[in-house]
Amino acid sequence: MHKAIHSSKVGLRCLSLALAVLVSGTPGWSPAAERGPAPGPAYTESIPGAGIAFDMVPIPGGKFLLGSPPRETGRQADEGPQVEVQIEPFWMAKCEVTWDEYQRFRDVYGHADPAKVVNQKTEWQTAKWHDAVSIPTPLWPQDSAPILSGLGEHGGYPVVDITNFAARQYTKWLSKKTGRFYRLPTEAEWEYAARAGTKTAYSFGAAGEQLNQHGWYFDNSLYEDDTQGHPDFGAGYRKVGLKEPNPWGLHDMHGNVSEWVIDRYDPHHYQTLAGKAVHWQDAIAWPTTVYPRVARGGNWNSEAAECRSAARLASDESWQRRDPQLPKSIWWLTDAFFVGLRVVRPFKEPPPEEQLKFWDADSEAEQFVLETNDKIMRVMIDRDPQAKP
Repeated sequence: MHKAIHSSKVGLRCLSLALAVLVSGTPGWSPAAERGPAPGPAYTESIPGAGIAFDMVPIPGGKFLLGSPPRETGRQADEGPQVEVQIEPFWMAKCEVTWDEYQRFRDVYGHADPAKVVNQKTEWQTAKWHDAVSIPTPLWPQDSAPILSGLGEHGGYPVVDITNFAARQYTKWLSKKTGRFYRLPTEAEWEYAARAGTKTAYSFGAAGEQLNQHGWYFDNSLYEDDTQGHPDFGAGYRKVGLKEPNPWGLHDMHGNVSEWVIDRYDPHHYQTLAGKAVHWQDAIAWPTTVYPRVARGGNWNSEAAECRSAARLASDESWQRRDPQLPKSIWWLTDAFFVGLRVVRPFKEPPPEEQLKFWDADSEAEQFVLETNDKIMRVMIDRDPQAKP
């Protein structure tokens, strides 16, 4: 339990923090070796018909070292060896996707009668995957209270408990609604943006002593009123954007909720890239199974070291431990109240066939569910009249 663990670890945490400062030295940051121009100015994206908007921040292209150096405090074996990666310019959301934003996706499709959303005998025939989206099922009643009521469904709280597939389908829906190509970041893109031109363990320095100013993590995530947090822990995530941003203006890159990326988790992936400079696309570890996949940034229940820029979190089947379904839901994680997402938009928009690779089912398990339940799980996307095709 978070409450019990919290009280018993305070002393050890203070000692660990003091040692970390001695080992790591004075916090500071080093500029990236090479950095190109940003893709364009920052802008605000409005979701048509939703009355919801979010900010996008330009991320310049450049080269950086993916992973952490051998002597970095808190480093894990799966963070090395470091690999030089060339990143193309893109935009990244200033904050994590909120329930307010994700609810528009759920309200339109997940809470509707599929038979009324799409005529299964006629319109269904034209609902090809490029123009259709999978429907999120309703939450199980026992899960909806801690997810939606306990931590906040409205007012800027980050969406959590969604699978990687659900996150990808949201980015597809968002893309079709706005006419701009949105997707999850790759693991290399995410770390590049999190570092924001720095080479230290965190975007604000080498030691975690300033983490309280930049993110929500284990040491500061308890609520004074424990009914506000997760019912078992009395702790949880907070509204996005409350902590200081990194040097490129991105909030909550350290802590709050872990963020899905495209890549599968492979503890040896960096070793396969070692000794050569690679393009960001060549650095992707494309998934072929539901588990394990990578989530980045640490979260409200993470240790400080788990919130470092290079730290990697592997998804696990235990994240759906309480899901009674067979097969398990491809939309919801019953036991991962700490995983959300953040969207990116590449400066150079890829062709339609490449876009689908970032959006749709990429494992046999996901494809099985969709193929056996397709007529109640796929609907045409209601495009905004102003959006480009």
